[in-house]
Amino acid sequence: MSALDLASFRRIVVKIGSALLVDQRQGVLKRAWLESLVADLARHAERGAEIVVVSSGSIALGRTILKLPKGPLRLEDSQAAAAVGQIALARAWSEALGSHNISAGQVLLTLGDTEERRRFLNARATLARLLALKCVPVVNENDTVATQEIRYGDNDRLAARVASMADADCLVLLSDIDGLYSAPPAHDPNATLIPLVERVTPEIEAIAGGAASEYSRGGMRTKIEAARIATGAGVHMLIASGHVMSPLSVVEHGGRCTWFLPQDNPGQARKKWIAGVLAPKGAIHVDAGAASALNRGRSLLPAGVTRIEGFFSRGDAVVVRAPDGVEVARGIVSYDSADANRLRGKASAEIEAVLGFKGKPAIIHRDDLVLTGA
Repeated sequence: MSALDLASFRRIVVKIGSALLVDQRQGVLKRAWLESLVADLARHAERGAEIVVVSSGSIALGRTILKLPKGPLRLEDSQAAAAVGQIALARAWSEALGSHNISAGQVLLTLGDTEERRRFLNARATLARLLALKCVPVVNENDTVATQEIRYGDNDRLAARVASMADADCLVLLSDIDGLYSAPPAHDPNATLIPLVERVTPEIEAIAGGAASEYSRGGMRTKIEAARIATGAGVHMLIASGHVMSPLSVVEHGGRCTWFLPQDNPGQARKKWIAGVLAPKGAIHVDAGAASALNRGRSLLPAGVTRIEGFFSRGDAVVVRAPDGVEVARGIVSYDSADANRLRGKASAEIEAVLGFKGKPAIIHRDDLVLTGA
């Protein structure tokens, strides 16, 4: 697969900011632009690609409907504007996609929905089911309940989290600029476009600038942060201009843009996440046979568990310890700590008899487990 060929990706997340979708002077939707973008999305859907949209615009639309003043809004006014504007935004996407016989599904997320493992799994399952049903999820931050302390603050980082959650292979950030430049082009006439970033380095981060307008909480800085999240999860990322009609077509026909290359494939990135990012909620002690089996790439079965330590829920990250107490692995558990304790030492065939329901045969499946010790 060529990293520079947008038409070769199987699952694409496209992020659209408020300044692109909403006319800043009139506070109304740019319908012609939206229709041109949706025609691009429909073309990719027709070739078999799965599409996820991350769309800002609810506050920008809502403040117009509510006749709120220009400039920064108080929190309660932002939340009220989002509540009203989200209806208009969802209708616009539904109608635009519907004109191509594509169904749209609204997904509103808060910070905890991607940072807390169980909620992450639930949100991921919803996205997966919508995509399986040939529906385009239209994702936005749930600004009606988000506060300054518990929010993403911009949809660039949200889009990167969604791309990771959805196992996408490409994230497109449509921007008010056509890529990453060596310096802010508005201030430096000698600034040059950087067409390809192989790795997000401190030097690349130092190039990033600040926010651009009252309608956009983002900026190049947040796009570089999004690139770090996305590429670390095995996702290609593209920054391209949204100030053109049919912006994806423009890129495909050689338009200026910046590509960021992934550092790992998604499977490897997830293993790294399990090993180093998630704070373990408890520990599972195993016998020597189970520890040996884990080192051979097997799943952790109930029969090998000797002791449960701490309290955890299904979907939490836990440490796996050998008989001598040494950490040998970390993984995502399939059972709550109480149920795991009841299954301790039992054969997988006994799970239904012990718990009263047919659960998963492994306490931790090998796909959700990474070795961390000798």
